[in-house]
Amino acid sequence: MTTTATTTTTTRMLTAADRCDRCSAAAKVIAVLPSGSELFFCRHHFTEHEAGLAKMGATITEPTAELV
Repeated sequence: MTTTATTTTTTRMLTAADRCDRCSAAAKVIAVLPSGSELFFCRHHFTEHEAGLAKMGATITEPTAELV
């Protein structure tokens, strides 16, 4: 059985200043932990940590608009 994080679309926009918390690449995904803390991930690191985030009950947002 594969566990995946909950993915939602949001109106929150990412900016060029939003960087991955693992490698400082441009952030593409925002993970909100049950505690309310936000983590920003590039696509590569989100894929690497997706299962763990799902187990933690994180809510995942992938802003669909272009960076502002």
